[in-house]
Amino acid sequence: MATPVHLALVDIAERTVVTFPPEIDLGNAPVLLTEACALADERAERSREFVLDLTRTTFLDSQGVRLLLDLRRYLRLYGTAMRVAVPPGGPVRRVLTLSQVRRDVPMHDTVEEALRACEE
Repeated sequence: MATPVHLALVDIAERTVVTFPPEIDLGNAPVLLTEACALADERAERSREFVLDLTRTTFLDSQGVRLLLDLRRYLRLYGTAMRVAVPPGGPVRRVLTLSQVRRDVPMHDTVEEALRACEE
C-alpha cells in the first residue's frame, strides 16, 4: 500500500496507533475511511487492536461519526478491536458522547491511556 496521505501511524507491538487530522468532515471522511481500511487490510495478521488518536482533532461532524462506526465494523471483520483517544471536555468528545459512539467504542483521554488499556 502507498503511504497514507491524511493519516499518520505507528505500530506498537500488536497495536496500530492511527493519528487523524484536526478536522474530520464531509470533505475528507471518505478518503480517511479508505486509508484506514487499507491500513487494516495491510495489518490484518499483525495488529489485534487499532487505537485512533483524535487528540489533535478539533472538529468532527456526522460524517466523522459515521467514519468511526464504519471503521469499527470493518475492523471486526479481522477480529481487530478499536479504541479512541480523545481529550475530555472538548467538542469531539461531546459529539461522540451525544451520538452514543461511547457506548460501542472504548474511549480514553490519551493515547497512552488507551495503550495501557490494551494491555489489560
